[in-house]
Amino acid sequence: MKKKDITFLRVTHLRGPNIWTYRPVIEAWLDIGAFEELPTNKLPGFTERLTGWLPALREHRCGVGEPGGFLQRLEEGTWIGHVLEHVVLELQMRAGMQTGFGKTRETAEGSGIYKMAFRTRNEQVGRAALEAGRELVMAAVEDRPYDLPVTIERLTDMVDSLCLGPSTACIVDAATARKIPSIRLNDGNLVQLGYGARQRRIWTAETDRTSAIAESISSDKDLTKSLLASCGVPVPEGRIVENAADAWEAAEDIGLPVVVKPVDGNHGRGVSLDLSRREDVEQAFEFALRHGSEVLVERFVRGSEHRLLVVGDKVVAVARGEEAWITGDGEANILELVETQINSDPRRGTTEDFPLNRLNLESDTAIRNDLARQGLTPESVPTKGQRVLIQRNGNVAFDCTGELHPELASVVTLAAKVVGLDIAGVDMVAEDISKPLAAQDVAVVEVNAGPGLLMHLKPANGEPRPVGAAIVTHLFGETDPGRIPLVGITGNRGTTQIARLVAWLVRLSGRHVGLACADGLFLDRRQVDRRRGVNFDAGQRLLMNRNVDAAVFEHNPDMILREGLPYDRCTVGVVTDSTGLETLDEFYINDIDRLNAVLRTQVDVVLSDGHAVLNADDEHVVEMASLCDGSVIFYGTSVEQPAIIAHRAKGGRAVFAREGRVYLAEGMQEERLDELAMLATGSSGSLPIESILAAVGAAWALGISPDLIGAGIETFEAEQTAARARTH
Repeated sequence: MKKKDITFLRVTHLRGPNIWTYRPVIEAWLDIGAFEELPTNKLPGFTERLTGWLPALREHRCGVGEPGGFLQRLEEGTWIGHVLEHVVLELQMRAGMQTGFGKTRETAEGSGIYKMAFRTRNEQVGRAALEAGRELVMAAVEDRPYDLPVTIERLTDMVDSLCLGPSTACIVDAATARKIPSIRLNDGNLVQLGYGARQRRIWTAETDRTSAIAESISSDKDLTKSLLASCGVPVPEGRIVENAADAWEAAEDIGLPVVVKPVDGNHGRGVSLDLSRREDVEQAFEFALRHGSEVLVERFVRGSEHRLLVVGDKVVAVARGEEAWITGDGEANILELVETQINSDPRRGTTEDFPLNRLNLESDTAIRNDLARQGLTPESVPTKGQRVLIQRNGNVAFDCTGELHPELASVVTLAAKVVGLDIAGVDMVAEDISKPLAAQDVAVVEVNAGPGLLMHLKPANGEPRPVGAAIVTHLFGETDPGRIPLVGITGNRGTTQIARLVAWLVRLSGRHVGLACADGLFLDRRQVDRRRGVNFDAGQRLLMNRNVDAAVFEHNPDMILREGLPYDRCTVGVVTDSTGLETLDEFYINDIDRLNAVLRTQVDVVLSDGHAVLNADDEHVVEMASLCDGSVIFYGTSVEQPAIIAHRAKGGRAVFAREGRVYLAEGMQEERLDELAMLATGSSGSLPIESILAAVGAAWALGISPDLIGAGIETFEAEQTAARARTH
């Protein structure tokens, strides 16, 4: 007798476009056992318990297409695999990872075996959510307790440690919106945008244009000030000091009040402001020395601290810092007042989800020092109405981009340029950034490499700024998609030979070409990996190579089902045939429609300005033409193929054989490739006519001239012979 349980038969991470969607998914094969006979409307209390734990499920759209659709399905009766799909998506959302796509399909009627796919941005998080989802669903079925808060906390910790940080993610999301592809290059925030020779790299808010020299200059505050001052940027007077006594001497020379800070500190650590007493300056020296290698004393400039984000030669966002104060009531001490008057603000928290930080007087030495200068401790009880300054400019998180005066914008962009940073966070102190320089005392106090972006993405007040989009535009301009020509070839007949022939033709056209096929991995004429077989990692290696400005990939259906495609979209997608059904039994691919759903993946990923090259001799391949976002080139062994006739009648392009010769046709216009006569008749003995036609179609789609195509195919045999000699 079947148990009421959900068993995972197989769990696969499909890392690229696949039979489900364009994005990476986890595909789980489920055996739902006795649940095949027990839809949700036959499970007493199940829907109430499930939506009690996860109330947002009531808003899931599902197949109905509007909020509440999934709840309707639950009440009418749906199967447990479908429920698990929605629960896993919701768990990921609750953990802070945006998802959306999910789908569940039965493998065969009445079998109880289902394939479920769901979007995930990280494989480990997705797998953990899948396991947790099963436990939650079974707890709801069996009416037993489930500790949801613990699960959400565990998944949230995984998202925080394994996924891209918010600053990097906003840049990647902006690139995705521009249809610029991305590849994560390590477990941190190093990301490649674009492919091959057109790629750029980011590491949070640093780019491959960020100079190491500029970064070193920015980390030396004294050197930065010297360079800025020499170029006319207003900076506070100051100097490096050797000890506490020297710090006071410098303060007297500069003029009180002063700022004491580490020369090479960051994020405001070790900084003490508005100091006028000797004991405070000397104490601040010791505090600063704990956070840096040397200490700087400089004039204190009155006003609010502002962080201005410079990208390229533009200021794209400005945030202002605000002081944090409490007001005494004569009863509560400062610790208690901070909790009730400051930390109670819902915008404050301990994670990056909050624009303002919670204040911790126990661990924040700078706050305790400021209190001491006011003659107070955290345990002091201020009198009723007494205002106490707790933090100076603690969170620079209040957007004021629209207030910036053009004169100040010019000074800040000059500061970034003097240091040499393409992306910089410039700290400026000003009383009112809407006023010009002459109307106030203004000073640039720091220029930082790799600035944080969160304050501009989630300001405590004001509107978020599209800083990710600004960085993408800085790297790629307004229209560059960061792509190189990519050719993908799918099917079961002659795909390796076609891939090698297309790569040869592309190389003859003057490009450095990468090839990933069943024979191995190639860069131009050099074989760099002799391991046979087609796999995702080999394809990714080509896309990461800065020397590759075109790439050709062979994919068989097995690879698409096991890993997905190694790229998001391609310029040319070739489908050779719809045979090989008998080799896919293990995937529950047991009819032609399901096989076509696999093969069509290659057509689905063709760019809107690209081409699908389809075999007109295979009626199932012909049917895929309507799925292509771009144009279609049919190829066939006869000009009389109905698909070719109909396509040409509409002005479409086709490659075909007639009387032993190869022709290119666009509408009723034809061009014969005379050089291919001998090969087209098969007298060469090694290049089937179908393979030649597919390769010609792909090369033509890439804009390679007919003469070069003909010459390339004529020389291909000699090149293959030479290649075999090179490998021995």
